[in-house]
Amino acid sequence: MSAPTTTPVRIEDLGGVRIITIDRPEVRNAIDTATATAIAAAIDELERRDDLVAGVLTGAGGTFCAGMDLKAFLAGERPSVPGRGFAGIVEQPPAKPMIAAVEGAAVAGGFEIALACDLIVAASDAKFGLPEVRRGLVAAGGGLLRLPRRVPRQLATEWALTGAIVPASRAHEVHLVNRLTDPGGALDAALELAGAIARNGPLAVRATKAVLTRADDWSSAEAFERQREITEPVRSSEDAREGAAAFREKRDPVWRNR
Repeated sequence: MSAPTTTPVRIEDLGGVRIITIDRPEVRNAIDTATATAIAAAIDELERRDDLVAGVLTGAGGTFCAGMDLKAFLAGERPSVPGRGFAGIVEQPPAKPMIAAVEGAAVAGGFEIALACDLIVAASDAKFGLPEVRRGLVAAGGGLLRLPRRVPRQLATEWALTGAIVPASRAHEVHLVNRLTDPGGALDAALELAGAIARNGPLAVRATKAVLTRADDWSSAEAFERQREITEPVRSSEDAREGAAAFREKRDPVWRNR
């Protein structure tokens, strides 16, 4: 077994995209308190910085994440961050788009981390699942809340109640996975997708995610008014004028995030 890494999370910023890599391959990138805290800090900085438009979350060593570090849990740790929840993300994902790049297993809390992301890119040999019921536990890190919104409810119910391990091909077939890649290709494909997002107006991207995220909680009577509260500041922004001018002048826009 390899020696434990000294830094549980690696950060790289590339072309407006923050890459957050869980780097504990010796425990299949299981989440302990230090890792949760580091993920939350990386997301907080993603939120603060105007030059970052989107994020990619992945795991080192051919595994996305095997869930909670049970050894740390038995030692009394709770790998949760106030305000952001388990793994520093599941209760409050970033307001900016986040893509999960999944190689190998994304199971239990690892699947819940992936579900907290907006989009999922997965290698063809990746696997997903909420096996908590097999251990007498409940998937309380958002899996039971989010999965029925991402796949048909009856399918989500089956997966959750049986603890099934679902191959990436099946997850792609039911549109849980956005893009399926050859093994080893998930991060590159996720970065391609994130780059396409990051080229767009940052205010517009953030507002678009906000509407998509919140709309399920709006009644039909209030939906357009609630949407207007989010979109009108973007319509009157410098970036909106810049986007129109760049289109007219047949050039790439220069976003100022205001």
